[in-house]
Amino acid sequence: MERERAVDPLAAPMARVAAGDRDAFGEVYDAVAPKVLAVTRAVLRNPSMAEEVTQEVLLEVWRQAARYDPSAGSVAAWATTIGHRRAVDRVRSVRAREDREDRVVAGEGRVEYDEVSEQVLQHEDEARVRKALKGLTELQREAVVMAYWGGRTSTEISAQLGVPVPTVKTRLRDGLQRLRGDLARGEPAAGGAS
Repeated sequence: MERERAVDPLAAPMARVAAGDRDAFGEVYDAVAPKVLAVTRAVLRNPSMAEEVTQEVLLEVWRQAARYDPSAGSVAAWATTIGHRRAVDRVRSVRAREDREDRVVAGEGRVEYDEVSEQVLQHEDEARVRKALKGLTELQREAVVMAYWGGRTSTEISAQLGVPVPTVKTRLRDGLQRLRGDLARGEPAAGGAS
């Protein structure tokens, strides 16, 4: 005899959230916010950062409510899964930024053999990269700059620009492919659509 799956008490409010019902979102928010916060705190171990990520997650729950699939699990499980992923993304982003900063600091104590020629070469490389960036579409350039100079993850870029993560990843991939080709040739191509 098969056991019936328990009905999620948040399934009905979530369906109303998908239709834009703000009161229903308040109900969902009150029920899942403490759980999402607990997950983000466990991963991040920084209360203020956990609160920030929790707010991002709950905003995503509001925006992506129509994507919630009741057959895949409860609303709370869905929201905490998003929270866990976002928190892990944040940890990776912070670590990557710290690693970049450590490399910069470590490089400051080193004296290169021919510092002037190194600076000239670096300036030439930077000029080539700036020129190649001009060959990207505005959307590709924005995503590449946010990711590689701003240290943001695809998820963070998605949230900031209000576009889906796959769109951000496509812009990054296309932009990096074009940059790689342009830098190999030494000349940026005219910007295309993406």
